[in-house]
Amino acid sequence: MTKSHLELTGVEMAFDTPKGPFVALDNINLKIKKGEFVSLIGHSGCGKSTVLSIVAGLLQATKGGCILDGREINSPGSERAVVFQNHALMPWLTVYENVELAVQQVFRKSMTKQERRDWVHHNLELVNMAHAANKRPGEISGGMAQRVGIARALAMKPSVLLMDEPFGALDALTRAHLQDSLMDIQQDLKNTVIMITHDVDEAVLLSDRIIMMTNGPAAAVGEDLYIDLERPRNRVTLADDPTYVHYRQEVLKFLYEKQRKLASITPRRNNQATDTSMKKDTALAAKA
Repeated sequence: MTKSHLELTGVEMAFDTPKGPFVALDNINLKIKKGEFVSLIGHSGCGKSTVLSIVAGLLQATKGGCILDGREINSPGSERAVVFQNHALMPWLTVYENVELAVQQVFRKSMTKQERRDWVHHNLELVNMAHAANKRPGEISGGMAQRVGIARALAMKPSVLLMDEPFGALDALTRAHLQDSLMDIQQDLKNTVIMITHDVDEAVLLSDRIIMMTNGPAAAVGEDLYIDLERPRNRVTLADDPTYVHYRQEVLKFLYEKQRKLASITPRRNNQATDTSMKKDTALAAKA
């Protein structure tokens, strides 16, 4: 049996609020193999970003924990890089300098100055942004800036790439180009990728597995769907592929049918306040 690269065991995440504890996640258990591309999907407020933050080491689980290559995650580390929905580039730095910032942080002692310079250019070339190395974020498009954000993350040589709706704010054409680029890069580098998305087609196209989350509060893993589609994948060819259509329907069925049934029969953990009153107090925490 293949050893898990990343494992979440019995993870619960509760946030303190003026009305009492708010349980965002309840008993999350996941085992992810090295090189897998895993998407987290579910309705807003189901704790997807909270799961990502725990893996990133930005949050410490209230119960349970996360293990990467046999070591517990309890703080951020360069072996885990995060790509946000907003590229989060430093506006006063050039494209080159934004990527260089990450490289300096991680490889200042292990690479020579020339090696670091070459490594920055290599990662910009991976995302087709070498031509804009001397431009600042305000001088390039949103899609180009997101490419730079991906290059900055890849430049850290992470074993796990964490992506929080990285293409959500982009137009459809730019989004498609970046999805194709991500598939090519991931196949080349063999990184483990965990990506949050609300887009069913994106999840099926990119993923080896789709983790479907139940509604919060006290969200859990509802279904774990394995995507058995050959790589490389072509979005045009797959559009009419019966297997692709089947997977797409399975995700939609969970999101729109099973979730409705679960909501009617499953009591939500509420502790000391109603769901509606808790949402306002925990909006920021649930998105953390």
